Amino acid sequence: MTELLKNKDTVKLETPKTQKLAESETKKLEKSSTRAKKDKAKYKVNNPENALLLKLKDGDVVIEMFDDDAPKHVERIKELVRQGFYNGLKFHRVIDGFMAQTGCPYGTGTGGSGKKLKAEFNRRPHKRGTVSMARAFDPDSADSQFFICFSEAPWLNGQYTVWGEVTSGMEFVDMIKRGNGPNGMVSSPDEIVSIEVIADL
Repeated sequence: MTELLKNKDTVKLETPKTQKLAESETKKLEKSSTRAKKDKAKYKVNNPENALLLKLKDGDVVIEMFDDDAPKHVERIKELVRQGFYNGLKFHRVIDGFMAQTGCPYGTGTGGSGKKLKAEFNRRPHKRGTVSMARAFDPDSADSQFFICFSEAPWLNGQYTVWGEVTSGMEFVDMIKRGNGPNGMVSSPDEIVSIEVIADL
């Protein structure tokens, strides 16, 4: 018959001293080329190098970019995306029936990346799903801020650089929190979870 040990007779095990490895020392599993191809193919875009995967709180949005119509803008957007510039930025200005604007690092509409872009106005119309650059009064003042149209906005045609279009996931764009402040400013706005170039997935 076994006896239960009294507290004073028990041996306490010490907490193991584990060493936290630096992120650079941890082994990361690489995605196989087959898996990478499948991931890209499922988005059904014309050119993965000129398409973006925009992750929002409610779902994934695919944006195909018009490198023929706005080559410098597309080049700069991809550069910022690959730097991770847009990840976590807020949709600071959202007007129901019009558009959702993002791309300001301060979340106020007053900032950018520090590099102005010469306008590339084109014949692309501002319609539901259009992705276009925001700017100040100067036509060549676009930087990093852009907007996605909820519906047609023909008065913007030829005045703002259209560089892309939502080809899937527009229903998730529709779920972005609307603003009720001056000029569509949003209280506790939704954020961009992440944006990636689909070729990089």
